[in-house]
Parts: sequence; structure tokens; C-alpha cells
Amino acid sequence: MLRVVVVVLALSAAAGGALSGLAPGAAPGFAEGVAAGEVGPTEALLWTRAPRTGALRLELSANARFRGLPIVRQARARAADDRTVRVPVAALKPGTRYWYRFRQGTSVSPVGTFVTAPGPTTAARVRFAVSGDADATPGANGRPAYNRYETYGRMARERNDFNINLGDTIYSDSEVGGAAVARTIPAKWEKYRLGLALPALRQLRAAAGLYSHWDDHEFVNDFSRAEHGDAIYRAGVKAFSDYAPVRYSPTTGLYRTFRWGRLLELFFLDERSFRSAKATAPCGNDLAPTAPAAVRAGFGAIAPDLAKPVPQACLDTIDDPERTMLGAAQEAAFVKAVRASTATFKVIVNEVPLLQMYALPYDRWEGYAAARTRILDVLEGLQGVVVLTTDTHAHLIGEIRRSTLEPGGPVGTGIFEVVTGPVATNTYGKEIDGFLGAPGAGALVTGLFFKPPPPSGLGLTCAATDTYGYAEVEVTAARLTVTPKTAAGGRVVDATGRPCAPLVVRPS
Repeated sequence: MLRVVVVVLALSAAAGGALSGLAPGAAPGFAEGVAAGEVGPTEALLWTRAPRTGALRLELSANARFRGLPIVRQARARAADDRTVRVPVAALKPGTRYWYRFRQGTSVSPVGTFVTAPGPTTAARVRFAVSGDADATPGANGRPAYNRYETYGRMARERNDFNINLGDTIYSDSEVGGAAVARTIPAKWEKYRLGLALPALRQLRAAAGLYSHWDDHEFVNDFSRAEHGDAIYRAGVKAFSDYAPVRYSPTTGLYRTFRWGRLLELFFLDERSFRSAKATAPCGNDLAPTAPAAVRAGFGAIAPDLAKPVPQACLDTIDDPERTMLGAAQEAAFVKAVRASTATFKVIVNEVPLLQMYALPYDRWEGYAAARTRILDVLEGLQGVVVLTTDTHAHLIGEIRRSTLEPGGPVGTGIFEVVTGPVATNTYGKEIDGFLGAPGAGALVTGLFFKPPPPSGLGLTCAATDTYGYAEVEVTAARLTVTPKTAAGGRVVDATGRPCAPLVVRPS
């Protein structure tokens, strides 16, 4: 996760009864609720946690009251999976709403609902929301240290076609004082149950299909297998796969794509399973190794270390073309798929920012410069590309540039990235306040560095670093619109004091 250091809920019943079968809370015995994941035109992966080990059954119907002959599937809850079950269903109808529930003995789960994706030639409008970075760890008073996941509750009430829970869905190494680090599978299971104890997350998972994705804190902060080893990776994969209805491949990790009609294709990138070790060690944890010398010198009075030259070994490591973010197999699969996509809009669901931000770039794409360049070379030649990201604990919108503050001025790609969140953890602004020991420092840095255009700053069109929330996305044949929203559903206000303008991308 990008760390601080920058120098400068009950569901309302929907109209027409679309959500009328949803229970507002956990059913007795099914305390963690239900979820539908990996939704496509004809298939989905349905999840619950059973009251006890043993047999249970899934009931699925296109009728909210399960009239007629519902589809029934048998399943078995095992202690080895913490009683979680994932049941695949297929042969569904495209563009159709379904309702589902689980039964075990006399216990019946809450009812969940989802809509299958339209067929690939259907130009249907699509709406979805994305956020991430959610820590349910309790503070000293026993209540969640940050909030009760109000962002998730508001996302559920948007009545979207689907939603995305993008990364840091638990905090294995929470910063809440006294919290033990969850390194084992059972400890991570407990973290997932902690989040699902909050009604808002259960409501989000029951209200629509949910694509779940990890980042680093499902494992440990700034995770890579090269640095932290396979044991914690395997524990993270197992616990995440138990509690999120996802499909995982040892070859390409959590990379997968989903097509939503003629207008939209989603590409989920796994940036943890195969990445090379970060360049932190050869760089001596330098604050801004990729910043131009003139920029470093200008801040030397505030941060004396910036007046020192960057070790050549650091720059060589960052630029090393052998270092990877995605791994060879995943990168090849992604490049082939995104080039072949005929969707009007191609949304890259991305764990860590592609934006050039300079401060501590090690965990971001900036810290893997050659890999970043390869991906931008591919994406820049395509139409209708948008990148959606979490991780930074801030709402940011900006063009992904090849260079920003370097001599010669900005070199853009025409591709925009929207960074959103968090749901429940320290905001980026608060992290800056804490690092600099000065309340309000985060807001000052945001206004003085993130907003002004180059060469004074990054020139982001939206920069709000102290607001919980999400990004709401609407896709039509004419445009893709991304609107940053607060946990209450209002517009995010950025450093200028004005609401962030939605990002609007047209087909060409």
C-alpha cells in the first residue's frame, strides 16, 4: 500500500421488487450472509458460510419468491474451508435477474440477488461501483476503529448491475493499536468474519454480483512473494478464496476478464502473485528516487536527503526490464486479451496506481519502470481505456503520463486513471498529517502539489485525500462516466473546495 510520505444498513426494497427478497441482516445460522461472484452472461459462483459442517443446498430462481421449479445444487461445508462453500451455477440466461438462498436443516440463509451480464452483442447500459481498503479491526472501545463500512452500504443502495471490492478487503497487519498480525489461515479467516459482522458488507454482497480482488493486506503490507515468501502467500490465497467467490489459477493468479455486453469489458490484474521484489533496498528507501534532480534540489531545504544524488544501483533496479509486476504468463494473457477486445470500453481494474506520483514509488508501477512502459505501450494504442484503482486511500483523477515533472514537460498517454476509496482505514491526508506531525499538512500538500499543473505539481483533475467513499461508473454507448462519491453518496469535494468533476470518456 502507498504509505504516507509526500513532501510538499438496511437495504431499501427496489422499485418493481427487484430486491424484495433480500433480508436486511444475517439469518440465524448463516451469520456471514451470502454473495455472488464471477458473474458472466450464463454463470456465477455463489457463496455462503454454513452454520455447521455437512451437507447443504443452494436454491436459485428467476422468481423473487422461488415459485415454480428453482434450480437446486448440493454442496458440503468443510472445517478445512471454515465452513465456507462456493457453488458454481451455469446455463443461466444473459441479462437476467436471479435470486438465491442456501438451506441447511431448518436454517435458511438471507436471500441474495444478481443480474447476469448481457450477451456480447447487446449494447446495454451498465452501472457499477468500486472501492476498497477496508479495516474492521476494533479499537480500544470494542467498536470498529474507523467506521462501520458506510461506503459499502451506500454502494449497495446504488442498485448497480454489479460492484467491485478492490483490494485490502482485510487488514492482516492493521495499524490499529494492539492488533495482532494475521499470518495464518485461521487468523485471516477471523479477519474476514470481523468484516462480515458489519451489516453494510453483508448488504453489499447480497445486493448484486460482487467482483472481489486482493491487494497487499490480504497477505501483509507491500507484499511480494520474492520478499515475504510462499508460506504467507499460500495462507493469503487460501483465506481469500474461502471468503470471496473467486476463481484462482496458479499460472495467472487472480487475473481474469469479464464481458458485459458490447460496451464493456473488465480486466482484473493480479499485481501481487508474480511481481519482482521492490527496489527499496538498493534505493536505501530514498524518498523520491524517480524525481528529477531539479525537483529534488528544490525540496532539499525541507528534506535534506533529497539533496543527495540517487544511487545508480537504485535507478538501474527501477529501470531493469527483467523486473516484472505481472509475471510473464499473466502479462502475455492480458496483452493478448486487451488487444483482441471488441468492447467499446476497456476498464483495467488495477491494484496500485499507474499515475506518476514520485514519492516512495516502490510499491506502485512507478517502481517497476520498464514493466510500466510495456503496459502503457499496449494501452496507448487502444480506444476506450480507463484505469480504476484503489490502494492510495484518496480520490484522484488524472492522465497517466510517461513523464510529468521531467525536463521537456509532460508527456501524456491520453489514458485516465481514477483512484478511489478508502472504505475504512486512515485516509492519505491523515497519514500525511501523522508523518509530518502537523494537522492539516495533508490538505496543504494536496492543494500545493497534487492540484497545480506541471511544472509546479501533478495537475490532477481531482485530488481529495481525506474522504471515505467510492467511484460510481455508468457505461452507455455514448460515454463512460466515473463520479467520485462520498460514503453518504454525495459528490467528493477536492482541494479546490469544489466537487470533483466526473471523468467522461467517449468511444474515440
